Amino acid sequence: MYNFNAFRARKSPLKHISVYPAQMQTQSLGRLRIRCATENEVPVSNATITISSPSDPERTIEMLRTDESGITEVVELPAPPKDYSLAPSEPQPYSEYDLNIVAEGYEQEFVSGVQILPDVTAEQNAVLEIVPPDEPLETQIVIPPHTLYGDFPPKIPEDEIKPAAETGAIVLNQVVVPEFVIVHDGPPTDASAQNYYVRFCDYIKNVASSEIYATWPEATLYANVLAILSFTLNRVFTEWYPNQGYNFTITSSTAYDHKWSYGRNIYSNIAFVVDSVFNNYLSRPNVRQPILTQYCDGVRTSCPGWMTQWGSKDLGDQGLTAIEILRRFYGSDIFINTAEAVAGVPQSWQGVNLTVGSRGNDVRTIQEQLNRIAQVYNAIPRIIVDGIYGQQTAEAVRAFQRIFNLPVTGVVDKATWYRISGIYVAVARLAS
Repeated sequence: MYNFNAFRARKSPLKHISVYPAQMQTQSLGRLRIRCATENEVPVSNATITISSPSDPERTIEMLRTDESGITEVVELPAPPKDYSLAPSEPQPYSEYDLNIVAEGYEQEFVSGVQILPDVTAEQNAVLEIVPPDEPLETQIVIPPHTLYGDFPPKIPEDEIKPAAETGAIVLNQVVVPEFVIVHDGPPTDASAQNYYVRFCDYIKNVASSEIYATWPEATLYANVLAILSFTLNRVFTEWYPNQGYNFTITSSTAYDHKWSYGRNIYSNIAFVVDSVFNNYLSRPNVRQPILTQYCDGVRTSCPGWMTQWGSKDLGDQGLTAIEILRRFYGSDIFINTAEAVAGVPQSWQGVNLTVGSRGNDVRTIQEQLNRIAQVYNAIPRIIVDGIYGQQTAEAVRAFQRIFNLPVTGVVDKATWYRISGIYVAVARLAS
């Protein structure tokens, strides 16, 4: 029996989460992989994860253990029929599971309400804190319902372009993807709400996993991720909240921004989409700032002139591309732009994939970064730093991709380049 009273709540108090009995009886299956690491990306090996159902917390469904890279095997879990997530429906379209994470020398973490959709892989990233042996620490995380299923306030309309003439409205000279955003976990005026420093890509993955279903068509996922990116980069570019005297970048309130949930699971296909386009945003001719691309679900609330999530799903079903979907809602003059810079990386990707036979400084950079990461992630083989992309380098890249749930190709594409850079910076900070 879990001692709920002992948990240090980072979110709301534990609440009852309904699980339909049919969810445990269906033959549909989703997948779950858990990764345990510290805040500085040090893997937590040999952690034990117990999976149970909120409706029967005493019964263990699965018990997993992390390997030397802090990851578990992928486990299949019952989920509702896929049709539930392909149209607005009364039955809950995802199953919910509880995780109890225990690792010697680290805080114990209890995650309630991990959402499993059919036919996709959910990733649960657990950030564990090192604690002294005589000071056990326990953390409780409660994942709220998905926004398409739960009850959340609709977006309060704003102008999609902030007036440049307004004092202090536009501060930055160029669009830059930040390394971190500061998320205020509540409405802007709630002074009691906590602020969280969140890596930019992790923030986008969290929001997209909270607001759209990973079972939707790929073009729909891209369209919605681009809208989330553009909205977020507008907040960054205009310094919207700091100009009002606040000390954060964006909020987790759907009335003002997007739904972000501390500690929630993300989905591997959504993560892939984000990694592929994270430095893109939506523009209009002769407008410097990213467009504040607001949207609504289109079923419970209507929003003329904005994208509707269910409408974008229907257009994806019809075979439209991401930009075609976006233009149906935001107009034919909207186009995809690219940020001038990505903050927090030693060197930007040059736009050319690195593969066996590649040579030069970019290859050397990747080799050096992988060797530094390998000091922490021992499953990555050490390689000679010679600027030549041989089979050893390709194998090190494949090992990195396996650990961080990227397509295992052995090729350094844009997503792999920036993920290697991000992990390198994190582990380098650990040593400084």
